[in-house]
Amino acid sequence: MKLIQYNTFPADKVTAFTTTIDGGCSSGNYTSFNLGEYCNDEETNVIGNRKELAAKLNLASDNIFVPYQTHEDRILIIDDNFINASAEEKSKLLKSIDALVTGKENICIGITTADCVPVLLYDPKNNILATIHAGWKSTVARIVEKTIRVMSKTFLSHSEDLLAIIGPSICPVCFEVGDEVGERFERARYQLSDIATRHPQTNKLHIDLKEANRQQLVANNIQSDNIEISPLCTMQEPGLFFSARRQGYNSGRMLSGGVLHTMKK
Repeated sequence: MKLIQYNTFPADKVTAFTTTIDGGCSSGNYTSFNLGEYCNDEETNVIGNRKELAAKLNLASDNIFVPYQTHEDRILIIDDNFINASAEEKSKLLKSIDALVTGKENICIGITTADCVPVLLYDPKNNILATIHAGWKSTVARIVEKTIRVMSKTFLSHSEDLLAIIGPSICPVCFEVGDEVGERFERARYQLSDIATRHPQTNKLHIDLKEANRQQLVANNIQSDNIEISPLCTMQEPGLFFSARRQGYNSGRMLSGGVLHTMKK
């Protein structure tokens, strides 16, 4: 199993990662380490892949929590109430969620992607972790900014202390969109000239989703030196990543997430 790992978060306090296609038991468009429950892969394959990831992380597979994402801006706190809920209640709570925040140790929280931007936030002073699914609709909805607010309100995190990772996702060269998408960004107070260009031959708009999310981080007082940005494009790396643009919706999904380690007293 090959995991993309990161340098920005302190390794003694948190394990942060993005999975790749390597490993697992899925086949076809899901070959082979698909971790997405909702992309029409066989359920038994996803369960097997989750178990393999859990073993790698030294966790029980039922301690990996991933939401049913809907490209919106709802955020769920994974706390004692969630942990102590029944499996059915957990499933309901995870519906229509695109970001998770926790201070619970020795569990994995994550989000799945296949071109969208995974954003991970870590508060080293309070040992708080957030995982964010920032597709273009959630980026327009400023889900990163809203997650920072939740961390501040619930856990007293200070944004200037936060560390951030922007993981592998579609690059602006590959992310061609219609003008109506650009208009949505403009209505959400983005300057298109800062995050988009037009192709000289096609005149099509190309948006840089990583940059749009980086701008949200910086605008919310996260220091540029504390932001790690993966240079990898999911669409351009078929040997590493699934890509919905390249393969269609019925493709596998990577999982980007993290595990807080037990802190020494």
